[in-house]
Amino acid sequence: MKIDFAKLQNQYQLYKTEIDEAIHSVLNKSNYIMGEEVSQLEESLQKFTGVKYAISCSSGTDALLLAMMALDIRPGDEIITTPFTFIATAETIAFLGAVPVFVDIDERTYNINSDLIEYKITSKTKAIVPVSLYGQPANMEKIEEIATKHNLKVIIDGAQSFGSTFNNKTDSALGDISTTSFFPAKPLGCFGDGGAVFTNNEELSEKMKSLRVHGQNKRYHHKYIGMGGRLDTIQAAVLNVKLKYYKKDLALRQKIANKYSNSLIEKDLILPYVDGKATSAWAQYSIRVKNRDDLQVMLKEQGIPTAVHYPKPLHIQECFKYLGYKEGDFPISEIISSEIMSLPMNPYLTDEEIEYIVGKL
Repeated sequence: MKIDFAKLQNQYQLYKTEIDEAIHSVLNKSNYIMGEEVSQLEESLQKFTGVKYAISCSSGTDALLLAMMALDIRPGDEIITTPFTFIATAETIAFLGAVPVFVDIDERTYNINSDLIEYKITSKTKAIVPVSLYGQPANMEKIEEIATKHNLKVIIDGAQSFGSTFNNKTDSALGDISTTSFFPAKPLGCFGDGGAVFTNNEELSEKMKSLRVHGQNKRYHHKYIGMGGRLDTIQAAVLNVKLKYYKKDLALRQKIANKYSNSLIEKDLILPYVDGKATSAWAQYSIRVKNRDDLQVMLKEQGIPTAVHYPKPLHIQECFKYLGYKEGDFPISEIISSEIMSLPMNPYLTDEEIEYIVGKL
C-alpha cells in the first residue's frame, strides 16, 4: 500500500466543481487583487470564528509581521516565544529588529511552558507569542493572566490551529491578535500561500488593513511604513469554497486522531496529549519514538510517509547564533525534537490505511 500524507488531491476532487467555478469566476472578471471574493472570505471568517475583524493576507508569516507591526514592535524590544516551532515565529521577531527570548516547552502539549514565562520578563519585554503547535492552543488562561499582570501584548501564532478552541473560545479570538496560515497542507489550506489576522480591536484592525497595502489609508496616501501583504483573489475564492466544509473536515480530523490513539495505545510510543481545556485542529498527528531515523526509513519502504516537525530547535539554528544560546539551554525542546515524528494526517484516511500504518508501526 502507498499512503498519501496529506491527500490534497482527494480534497480538490471532492469539491472540484465548486472550486473550478470559483476560480473561473475570478478569471472571467480579472479581479486578481482585492476582488470581491476577498471581502466575502473575510466576512465568512468573522462568522466562523465569532471574531469582530478578520483580515486576510499573503501568508502565515506575513500575518505575524502584520500583527507585530500593528503593535509597534521596535528594534531592541524583547518578545517571549518558544524555540520548538517553525522558524517564522522567531524569524519575524528578528526581522523587525526585536529580540526573540525563548522559553522551554511543556513536555506533554509541546507548547510553551506557561509556568516559565515570568522568569524571562524584563523591562524590554513587549509581547508574548505562544504557538498553537500541531493544532492545539497553549495554556492561554495562564498566558493572558501573565500578560495582563505585566502589561504585555499577546500574539497567537495559530498557523496550525485554525478552528481549535481553548476554554470553548476559538483560537482566533485569543490574545490581542491571532494569526493563521492557509498554506496548502494546513487544516484549512488554499492553493498557494495565504494567511489571516484576527482581532476584536477596531483600531488594530484598521491599522493592519492599512499595513497590508503599504501603509495606505487612501490610494497613494501612506500613513504607515507597510508591506505588500494582500491575499490574492483566486486564493480567496478557493478558501470560500473550502471554508463551507471546514467544520466537517475538523470533525473528520478528530475521528482520525481518535482512531490512531485507540489503535496505538498499547504500543511503545508516546502519543499526542490534548489539554482538557482545549480542542485541536489536528494539523499533525505526532508521536514520539526513540529510534526515529531507522523507523522512518522502514516505514518509507512500506509506502508510509512520515515527517519531522521539527528536527532542530530554533535556539541552536545557525541564524540565531547571535542570541548566545547553546545546546542544553532548553532540554525539553531538544529531547522532543530528537523523538518527534508525524504520521499521515488528513480527513480522508481510510480505516484500511490506518490499520496498515498501525500494523507496520
